[in-house]
Amino acid sequence: MDRAEKQELVTSLNSVFKETGVVVVAHYAGLTVAQMSELRNQMREAGASVKVAKNRLVKLALEGTDATHIQDLFTGPTVIAYSDDPVVAPKIASAFAKKNEDFVILGGAMGTTNLNADGVKALATMPSLDELRGKLVGLIQAPAGKIAQVVNAPAGQLARVVGAYASKDEAA
Repeated sequence: MDRAEKQELVTSLNSVFKETGVVVVAHYAGLTVAQMSELRNQMREAGASVKVAKNRLVKLALEGTDATHIQDLFTGPTVIAYSDDPVVAPKIASAFAKKNEDFVILGGAMGTTNLNADGVKALATMPSLDELRGKLVGLIQAPAGKIAQVVNAPAGQLARVVGAYASKDEAA
């Protein structure tokens, strides 16, 4: 990698640290290429990304961002997983770590908040933004549905009473 490519990588990583919702840092020593490909595919399908970069370049990219406090995590073979949704990357990384003991979550950052490995796992148990939006829409629609039932109930009862009188007259 020549100097221009390194500068481009540092710039792109800097924008990642400034713009994403969450960054997860993990050790990946011992993973096979197939396992790393599986992790990349899972992240991509969920809208997250994985990047392997030299620690020195990552530390340069961290300068001037809210995530500078995670510089200590970058020792040894590290991988960065990040996503705009604060739950997606931790959820996939935690699930992958459960299946692969060579993938060890070190910690991460969510804005200015420093996350240890337990913090990342706690984020992984939370519902994603899409799930929360779905629950919120359901809660908002529930009262409207109940109002419609209440408004329609007297009309339904009236129709049943009229129907009962009509059938009573026919029977007589």
